[in-house]
Amino acid sequence: MAVNGANKLADAENPAGGLKCGDDCSDVDFAGRANWLRAAVLGANDGLVSTASLMLGVSAVKHDVRAMVVSGFAGLLAGACSMAIGEYVSVCSQRDVEIAQLDREGKRGGEEEQALPSPVQAAAASALAFSVGALLPLLAAGFIVGYRLRVAVVVAVATMALAAFGCVGAVLGRAPVAKSCARVVVGGLVAMGVTFGLMRLFRASGI
Repeated sequence: MAVNGANKLADAENPAGGLKCGDDCSDVDFAGRANWLRAAVLGANDGLVSTASLMLGVSAVKHDVRAMVVSGFAGLLAGACSMAIGEYVSVCSQRDVEIAQLDREGKRGGEEEQALPSPVQAAAASALAFSVGALLPLLAAGFIVGYRLRVAVVVAVATMALAAFGCVGAVLGRAPVAKSCARVVVGGLVAMGVTFGLMRLFRASGI
């Protein structure tokens, strides 16, 4: 998801037609920064929903707090690595295409090439955003022994964080805040509920 932010940032830093500095330049710079922030919010949202869903799914089968936390930490590591690798490969492919275009135009080595997004930075940002979101349910569950209270706290923390992410994403994307926030919260709750419910079947069947 951070790929879209990187692509739009590259476009914002290289506007066609050579804009003169002034209000237009400040608007373009703001748009580029907003896209990066929006991509970070979406990455954190992914980390939150996937990790919370994984933890709740495991807890539906095994009530042990250790199993729940370990599964969440494994999901954090796997998700962060996956996001980083995917982002790195995507941005590298984007750079290859744009560098080839600069070669055809005879602009290789100029400011245009220097302004291209960095694959390493994009990968690190994507992994960091995912990890920040994934840490929230982990911290919520790590210090609660009681099973029912632990599940309730994870769901409550995830819901509040989803609402916050939805509001920030709506503001950055200039979308209706209430509608965007509700969509993010409902989507996250559905993902957690489906995972918990399906995994509950394994416990009921004795698998």
